[in-house]
Amino acid sequence: MALHLECNDTLSSTSPGEVLSQTKSYRRKNALTGDWVLVSPQRGNRPWSGEAAEPDLEERLTFDPNCPLCPGTKRANNTFNADYRGPHVFSNDFSALTGPESHEEREQAKATGEVNDASPVFIREEAAEGECRVICFDHRHDRTLADFSQSELFRVLEVIQQSYRELSEKYRCVTLFENKGALMGCSQPHPHGQIWAHAHLSSTIATEDQSQLDYFQENGSALLADYQQWESRLNERVVFENSDWLIVVPYWAAWPFETLLLTKGNQTDFGELTPDNMETLAEALAVLNRTYDALFECSFPYSMGWHNAPSDQPNKHWRLHAHFFPPLLRSANIKKHMVGYEMLGEPQRDLTVESAAHKLRQLAEPIKQQLMKCP
Repeated sequence: MALHLECNDTLSSTSPGEVLSQTKSYRRKNALTGDWVLVSPQRGNRPWSGEAAEPDLEERLTFDPNCPLCPGTKRANNTFNADYRGPHVFSNDFSALTGPESHEEREQAKATGEVNDASPVFIREEAAEGECRVICFDHRHDRTLADFSQSELFRVLEVIQQSYRELSEKYRCVTLFENKGALMGCSQPHPHGQIWAHAHLSSTIATEDQSQLDYFQENGSALLADYQQWESRLNERVVFENSDWLIVVPYWAAWPFETLLLTKGNQTDFGELTPDNMETLAEALAVLNRTYDALFECSFPYSMGWHNAPSDQPNKHWRLHAHFFPPLLRSANIKKHMVGYEMLGEPQRDLTVESAAHKLRQLAEPIKQQLMKCP
């Protein structure tokens, strides 16, 4: 059955693949979450006198003795990093998750805590058990993934996959993510990401899981597989495509230059990727990171993460995918803020999704050609 993507009723006569009016507002529905996004292209030329953050132009050392992520340096818990080269993984010293409680600890917490069996039905609390790891992408302090060759990116992916496989054996939900740049609240400039694994399903994964399951039960096919094929065919929002991966500015994007990285295969989690899949993924990531940096000629900040299927259930309805959420709007020093109506109502954007995709695609194509010559 065909994939149905919704606009609001007043625009129902417009084809979902068609670029909508540049003078009228409309809404689009996120098929993964059920959330709606308000698009207001008529606001694109409004004057701006708000915050203009300074772009990150600082020259960095290749090694910073005061950085807790550099090889051989001292961390906050008074341990020292290994003298590593390339990617390196260790347990987060300030984990957001704690290890499993004993039965006695659970009973004591229940007896002395404010939340117990007598609490009102609207009060609910549960343990958050799991592990948090840090992955340093490289020993050099001054690099980002946009500087990595495809072979270096492949090695990073191998290390991530190893951790994913270890953690998914123990935990139901494993999220791999990176916060890049001070604008995204990154606490350390050293190139690194994080892996959080826990027994519960995070709210976003639970929502995406249910949406994909509902679609599968109704249509007999995977939502993101159908969506990937639909986007590939229309080619209106495609930024990059190779044999195994598709990068689009999603139809329902909330952030100005948000992208969605989709597998074109049947993989449901990072552990299922073959070496060939990771070779082509390295190419996709090399193109995307360089494209982002080229857009405003800066080290482009973002939060990104991989969504893997829950590890304790059948997952024919799932497809592995990654979200990239960059905040920059008009230039290297003007970012979008999700405030006001967006916090109280629903996300809103001025720049159309199709315009954002066009800008990124124009930059991505020559970068792809260059990488084919010098991978």
